[in-house]
Amino acid sequence: MAERTASVERNTLETQIKVSINLDGTGKARFDIGVPFLEHMLDQIARHGLIDLDIECKGDLHIDDHHTVEDVGITLGQAFTKAIGDKKGMTRYGHSYVPLDEALSRVVIDFSGRPGLQMHVPFTRAVVGGFDVDLFQEFFQGFVNHALVSLHIDNLRGSNTHHQIETVFKAFGRALRMAVELDPRMAGQMPSTKGIL
Repeated sequence: MAERTASVERNTLETQIKVSINLDGTGKARFDIGVPFLEHMLDQIARHGLIDLDIECKGDLHIDDHHTVEDVGITLGQAFTKAIGDKKGMTRYGHSYVPLDEALSRVVIDFSGRPGLQMHVPFTRAVVGGFDVDLFQEFFQGFVNHALVSLHIDNLRGSNTHHQIETVFKAFGRALRMAVELDPRMAGQMPSTKGIL
């Protein structure tokens, strides 16, 4: 089996980012982004997705977190596209429900080759630990646009905003893990009747 790893660099006037991933990892993570709450959520992706993540970002945090959060999503999406390759043999679809105390979220993903995001999370607060929760929409939109996936995110219930967000990221990690898994029955085959994704 070919190694499903990738390293991507993305440099703009607002952010300089390096992302390395291993889709068949053990959940190891290292972050140097400067946005602690985002790093905490990215750690959920690594741990629950069993995807090794190494992300460095130098962003214009003196302005706000917006460019950093969005551009990390973009670069992570680019890394997924590169690591997955031609998609032959992969499961393609993934889904997960994850609870955390009173909160429950569902994430469903399709590596369809077509970007689309439906995100329905009725946050109960606008800020958690100094982090503007609206930026998670920007993170996921950036990821979707560059990983070329259909992504549906629904927080089904929850009153604690930290719990709402954490269930989303844990479910996202689990859904990714399922979708990128290699299916031995699909070995060498494209998971589409079109023959291409």
